[in-house]
Amino acid sequence: MTGFDAIDALLAGARQETPLPPAAERRTLREGLNLSRAQLARTLSVSTSTVGGWESGRDPSGEVRDKYAYFLEGARTRLAEMSAEAPLRETPAGEPEPEEPAVGAAGGSPQLAEPADTRDDVEVLPSPRPCVLCGRPARHEVAGFAQHLDPAECGTGSTGPDGPVGSGTPAAHQESGRPAGTGRSGAARPGVGIVAVGRRVRTADTPDRIAAAVEAVSAAHAGDVEAATAALVKRAIPDAMALLDETRRGGRYDVVAHPWLPDILRRQSARGSDQVWEARPRWTRAELPSGRHEVTALDINGAYLSALKTHLPIGQLEHSTGNAHDRRRAGLHLITPPAWGHDPYLPNPLGSRDEPGPLWVTEPTLRLLLRLAGPKYQLCEAPEIHESWTSGATESLLEKFRVALREARDRAVAEDDEVTLEYVKAMYSKFVSTLGESNFNRELYRTDWMHLIRSQAFVNLWWKAHRAYDEGLTVVRVMGTDELHVIGDWRAVFPEGRGVTEVKVKDTYAVGASASELPGHEGPVT
Repeated sequence: MTGFDAIDALLAGARQETPLPPAAERRTLREGLNLSRAQLARTLSVSTSTVGGWESGRDPSGEVRDKYAYFLEGARTRLAEMSAEAPLRETPAGEPEPEEPAVGAAGGSPQLAEPADTRDDVEVLPSPRPCVLCGRPARHEVAGFAQHLDPAECGTGSTGPDGPVGSGTPAAHQESGRPAGTGRSGAARPGVGIVAVGRRVRTADTPDRIAAAVEAVSAAHAGDVEAATAALVKRAIPDAMALLDETRRGGRYDVVAHPWLPDILRRQSARGSDQVWEARPRWTRAELPSGRHEVTALDINGAYLSALKTHLPIGQLEHSTGNAHDRRRAGLHLITPPAWGHDPYLPNPLGSRDEPGPLWVTEPTLRLLLRLAGPKYQLCEAPEIHESWTSGATESLLEKFRVALREARDRAVAEDDEVTLEYVKAMYSKFVSTLGESNFNRELYRTDWMHLIRSQAFVNLWWKAHRAYDEGLTVVRVMGTDELHVIGDWRAVFPEGRGVTEVKVKDTYAVGASASELPGHEGPVT
């Protein structure tokens, strides 16, 4: 084929992508047919988060775009037909309209719904503040965060499985004051079987997504452990996203999955990095006391898994200036860091940074510095905050996701199940590493989350180093997310084992010289 023939073939195969309606209309069409995101996701063989991304403005491509466009066109046609078929309801003159059952009423019986602004966690703001989800002015505060109570007023138009986002009134609790397990008449409902899962319990019929995946893949590979492990690790990212969707069901907040990102979170070049400093430690003690010392290199288990518990911004980041920190928000901060005068025996909380001057740090790093500057520790001055990109935040956003992974990991360790253990490790490590500009995870683009979770892992390691120092151990080296070298009886400080709250020995070695090995020594030491 000549060069011109190849060009002709390329042109012949080119086609215009199927047009899609605006993002707001996509959601309206789906909800107009009373279809959930999960129903549409199953039909199109994608995840619920992917559908949410499409309805927030992200466009699919390829064959799935054609299918999605076909659904939207069909939904538009069906809604038009339903509108034409619906008879006009006429009310005789002078006859009042029949009352609609209140939200939360069971069996169609009238029931007064509790006014949104009288619930315990809702306050009326004296002046409008930006909504935690859409950024538009909101007049109410829910659990400390400014939010629209009416989803129609919110720029995201978000509603969760438990009603409007931030409403704080799950359907299961709308009939307040009645014991769980009883009906409206007070009669007991049939009992629900439960089983133990680690420290918690769940209903007996709840599927164990992780165990089911391991069982299916192991059977498909006829018990070949190596092949099964490789197959599970390969599918770790989509499986982690499916687990996240499952654990977020019924959550208080809808997460903005594909927010606009400020320039500080964008790579400066194709292979470069953005402007955020994660404070990764790479510290080695410069000097040890004279003599020979036995050093133990400790491995911190599940560093990234533990770091999933951190303050994460829920909505799109908003810019602010001034030397003030709001603990109800989280994000990124431009600071001038304080001087650190303890480098001979403790690593700098900012990690190994040689350049002076201001830098962008994450929420965990800033909170660490502020805590160390407080009256309890007084190890440094408080950092100066120049500007910030933050959103309303919560520390428990990924808590159910983290607990599900931790319990699966604990069971795998207890049962010596290396297949499940490697699968779970891949799920949480790849989840964190692909939250940024990654081609492997297009369901959740939260580069800010990636930086915050990584930084939390570094902060957790720093606190372990501080604990070792505070308990009388000699801290020799602190590296990455999970490596701590110490001299002394470390078992009196840290529990040994493979659990997430335990440590294990990675290496032991000796440094320094004994008196008998010093130059010029003759004869035995007495």
